[in-house]
Amino acid sequence: MTTPLLSLTWTDHVTGRQGHLVVDRLVRGVSSGGLRMREGCTLEEVAGLARGMTMKEALHYNPEGRYIPLGGAKGGIDCDPQDPRAYGILVRYLRAVRPYIENMWTTGEDLGLTQDIVDRAAAEAGLVSSIQAVYPLLDDEATARRRLADAFAVEVDGIGLDELVGGCGVAESVLVALDRAGVAYEGTRVSVQGLGTMGGATARFLARAGLKIVAVADIKGTVANPAGLDVDALLAARDSYGTVDRTALRPEDLELPGDAWLSADAEVLVPAAVSYAVDTANQAQITARWIVEAANMPVLPDAEELLARRGITVLPDVVVNSGTNAWWWWTLFGDIGADAEEAFAYTRRSMRELIGQMLARAEADGTTARGAAHAIVADRLPVIAERFGWYG
Repeated sequence: MTTPLLSLTWTDHVTGRQGHLVVDRLVRGVSSGGLRMREGCTLEEVAGLARGMTMKEALHYNPEGRYIPLGGAKGGIDCDPQDPRAYGILVRYLRAVRPYIENMWTTGEDLGLTQDIVDRAAAEAGLVSSIQAVYPLLDDEATARRRLADAFAVEVDGIGLDELVGGCGVAESVLVALDRAGVAYEGTRVSVQGLGTMGGATARFLARAGLKIVAVADIKGTVANPAGLDVDALLAARDSYGTVDRTALRPEDLELPGDAWLSADAEVLVPAAVSYAVDTANQAQITARWIVEAANMPVLPDAEELLARRGITVLPDVVVNSGTNAWWWWTLFGDIGADAEEAFAYTRRSMRELIGQMLARAEADGTTARGAAHAIVADRLPVIAERFGWYG
């Protein structure tokens, strides 16, 4: 692990709560990475996520594209987002790190925060935008900002395009793995941890592709049905935190403990909620063939090693959930317009190519999918640095 370019911890003078910012790398003077809020968030966690953002950006480098990858960064605040003091802490954090957001760090929603809350707090903190550092890199700032705003206004079946595109990328990752293994979509069973933005959208796209969602977990526990859950009904019954109203369940749907999603009788597990969800102890419960990381860092390294020994493939977060971040920049820089079908098609094509490259590299090198992703990044970072410099 390389040392990040910049690492800081801020302490809120009102509550004593802490927030962190890590800039792992700059490209053309700018970095990209979301801001999360959760109880127990640490500087170490944020540093790992910032390094992951450097990788996600590099993985989507296309020399012919208008979008040129940025560096990687991440922010994190140690606070429960449902704490009544959370919004005030968020505003004060943004005021404290305002010079970084103005000049080098583009940020947005992440775990515990929605984009509308980030935007409202950023305005209150005196910022033009949470991504204003990238504006000097745009050919036509006004047109680009309008295109992104228009894209955020697009809805599909009542769900925002910005909420769907990441799940589209995760779902495509699953489908590529199935295609390479010669496994049919119909009847392939999936268990999802987390039915928030990423988990909900992933379940939606996989169900539409013919896969069977047999279990979903939220903060209240796991809902399961071996014959398949009614995904659309569950999505419609969610609150803003991704918790399903249990009155919407059918009589044949089962309510199980929170960790039951791990041991579900399914071919695919999609951890789409918290980091560090799969450890050396609970990995023994897993019988799935693939774990597809929709969340950031959900499988601990030691657990992944044990899973690999059992023939279970982990598709890593740095590739799998990179679609949301890439969609922001594809739209802002003008590779795609503010259109759902164009966004989904571009995301599917990009993710299919990237997952295919990673799995082929893993096979050729005799390594894990994560090892292959790291190797691809190691190949690309010097190329990006040669073209744009180390700091920009």
